[in-house]
Amino acid sequence: MKLLVINPNISDDVTALIEAEALRSAGPDTELIVRTAGHGVEYIETRFESLIAAGAVAEIIAEHCSGQDEGKVDGVVVAAFGDPGLPALKELTNVPVIGITEAALCAAALQGHRFSIIAISDRITAWYRDCVEHFGLAGRLASIRSINHSLKGIGSVQHDFKDTLLELSRKAVTEDGADVVILAGAPLAGLARKLDGQIPVPVVDGISAGIRMTEAVVALQSGFHRQGAFAPPPVKRRRGLSENLDAALTAAQSQVTQSVTAQADAAAASTTHPAAAANL
Repeated sequence: MKLLVINPNISDDVTALIEAEALRSAGPDTELIVRTAGHGVEYIETRFESLIAAGAVAEIIAEHCSGQDEGKVDGVVVAAFGDPGLPALKELTNVPVIGITEAALCAAALQGHRFSIIAISDRITAWYRDCVEHFGLAGRLASIRSINHSLKGIGSVQHDFKDTLLELSRKAVTEDGADVVILAGAPLAGLARKLDGQIPVPVVDGISAGIRMTEAVVALQSGFHRQGAFAPPPVKRRRGLSENLDAALTAAQSQVTQSVTAQADAAAASTTHPAAAANL
């Protein structure tokens, strides 16, 4: 399968961390296309920065999911904790779009009752708490602990604050009662491997969880949203969209139209030829 992995911030250093951990995590038959946001901020800490990032992620998804050519991907990983643009991005394409937050929370929930999130800044924690509440897991959140010092560089966070992150993780277990620790955010990609055995509970890496969960969902071949809350937006007049985004919306809407038409034809055929329909 082919997965599109998107860094929603503009930092190439973070993209390198994402790609390295994604390659370590992906199965042998998985091909990865790793992309960096074309516009936005160095790293995402707030809801508004997430809003900016969502547009950049949508453009990249549209570029790879709007056509039927050989470059089209089987699934998308939004590789920033907080999942910028989700769940709305699930309406844009007929392939699974998975955020590393939802993947990490699912992985944590499968391995323990209460989990803690270790974050790179105090400012980011309010947004992360919103995300946990959105997924209905607020009752299982033991704590969100974070670095409260200025960052020297977003690409070197795990190197600069390795001891601090380890201490925060251990306190989450001993003081907050966490059964699982989530190392949140792409800047911490790969750190769980480096801390292997040093934290006395399972440790979830968001990038690793995102890759593995997306592989699993793609392999399920469950189909795509034709109706309901995540169906493509209804056809209506629009203006000012990029060529790729306009094409992606058109393609998604066309697939739903074709599906509805096929269902209607099948229903009509079953009414006209009930014996034939029984053999389908």
